[in-house]
Amino acid sequence: MSYSKEDIIRMVKEEDVEFIRLQFTDIFGQLKNVAITASQIEKAVNDQVMFDGSSIEGFVRIDESDQYLYPDLDSFAIFPWRPSHGRVARLICDVHDPDGKPFVGDPRHVLKRALKRAEEMGFDAFNVGPEAEFFLFQTDDEGKPTTRTNDEAGYFDLGPLDHGEGTRREICMALEQMGFEIEASHHEVAQGQHEIDFKYADALRTADNIMTFKLAVKTLAQKNGLHATFMPKPIFGINGSGMHTNMSLFQGGKNAFYDPDDPKGLSKEAYSFIAGLLAHVKGMAAVTNPLVNSYKRLVPGYEAPCYLAWSASNRSAALLSAPAADAAGPPHPGDSRAGLCGPRAALPLPVWLSPARGLSDPGGGRRTGAAGPRPAP
Repeated sequence: MSYSKEDIIRMVKEEDVEFIRLQFTDIFGQLKNVAITASQIEKAVNDQVMFDGSSIEGFVRIDESDQYLYPDLDSFAIFPWRPSHGRVARLICDVHDPDGKPFVGDPRHVLKRALKRAEEMGFDAFNVGPEAEFFLFQTDDEGKPTTRTNDEAGYFDLGPLDHGEGTRREICMALEQMGFEIEASHHEVAQGQHEIDFKYADALRTADNIMTFKLAVKTLAQKNGLHATFMPKPIFGINGSGMHTNMSLFQGGKNAFYDPDDPKGLSKEAYSFIAGLLAHVKGMAAVTNPLVNSYKRLVPGYEAPCYLAWSASNRSAALLSAPAADAAGPPHPGDSRAGLCGPRAALPLPVWLSPARGLSDPGGGRRTGAAGPRPAP
């Protein structure tokens, strides 16, 4: 859906929207916002809302504090969990300096730069489909989170064992009202653990969707007296939460990772892309797995990746898996990304780093000769 400034102003009036949240993220992937009333919407859509950037972690110094929010008009959405009267909407924003230039430390701008680089290399699109996992915990008498789940369910179980089924259903319905296409939802392996999958899109839209998804999950869990967390390993001795990230590059409208003549259906570009990820994954982990807790998850025995390898079938042990590609859709490389990293910082990494050892020099990017990197068993 493409909106103009006039469309936004009209919808705010027609839909009885009283508050608009102008959202952005800091460098740690934390969602921030400046809330305005409907009377300020014309100012907002004309990029005139200012905020103090020196108060945001990793942004600017006190003497450079003035920054501006430039809304992405196509991101306008109304929160379905708020009252029907005096509704609340949001606009996702880019951060700009007073001179009008994009702020170099804005994670959304970093992702846009990476996508621009991919375009300059001849690729039409970088599509990403996430599979985000999270836990639902009970709260105590003061409303503070615990690590109790009161949940006896396991993988693909349903009620009455799955006590989070109702909340998960509410989350799916709310996200669909916001334009998501929910492909599947289910209970995960650990007690109190859940997964909701939504359809892939271009990387920028997917990053925005992940931030919206996390907000919806936390908000609706709290509404139901629960605490939702994307913490990688909240409980010792059971499975932790990650985010499988399915990726594909398109060139000339076709999946650049697909080759019907390859035994695994993968193209030279796909092998080079994998090689680039393997070559740089240790550095990437500083962004994709930023906590000590991240590495408590990456141990054997709990379906988490723990080897620097790729595989055509072993999704548990390998950092990357590429079971098959086809002309229309992506292969499915599972990776180590934990749920607390910021998607706008994490998603550019495959585009920035893979070409350094792969796509920009397909021969030099190979790890093990002409056949590409050797897969794990």
